[in-house]
Amino acid sequence: MKNIIFDWSGVVRDAVASQLWVVNAIFERYGVGTISLEELRENWEQPYTRFYQKYLPQGYKESEQTKMYRAAALGTSCPSPLKIPEMVELIRRLKGKGAFLAVVSSDLPETLLAELKEWQLENVFQVIITEADDKLGDVEKIINDNNLDLNETYFIGDSNHEIDVARKAGIKSVAVTWGFTSKRKLQAENPDYIADDPTELSAILHAL
Repeated sequence: MKNIIFDWSGVVRDAVASQLWVVNAIFERYGVGTISLEELRENWEQPYTRFYQKYLPQGYKESEQTKMYRAAALGTSCPSPLKIPEMVELIRRLKGKGAFLAVVSSDLPETLLAELKEWQLENVFQVIITEADDKLGDVEKIINDNNLDLNETYFIGDSNHEIDVARKAGIKSVAVTWGFTSKRKLQAENPDYIADDPTELSAILHAL
């Protein structure tokens, strides 16, 4: 089986609604107008600092924005992200087939590690990296540390950043359209594969 690196939110975790709530909570603190779900999906970027630079006042402190994000995302008022059951089951099947599995995510460890436990995915991933902004260095480190064959390694994500990282790292990109980025934007970045739902993603991975 192949080597598969997963993004988390927007791929395994349905967090679009909660992300929009957090973004608008931060914008309100800075006196910036709120945005719609459609605007979020058309303008979301990673590294996520690029997204906030589009909206926040010039000269804002990234450390302050990060602190606000953490407080909002972990607060009791934030809508709870949801498990995508088909993705959890797909990950279990891939593990059963002997795939090397890793996660590189910008999510907080408090949420991601708790979800792994809740969804019974502990000890499934060989490597888990959280709070990743620019993911290129993390992906390259996973490849080098584990001596992964570039031709058999895939990065699954929901943003143009994951497609770009895969290209720069010399591996294949798989873009999913149910996350933070619109299908139009993902297609413009020319990923190696694109999936509109978990069933289609499963078919792609099992055909590799």
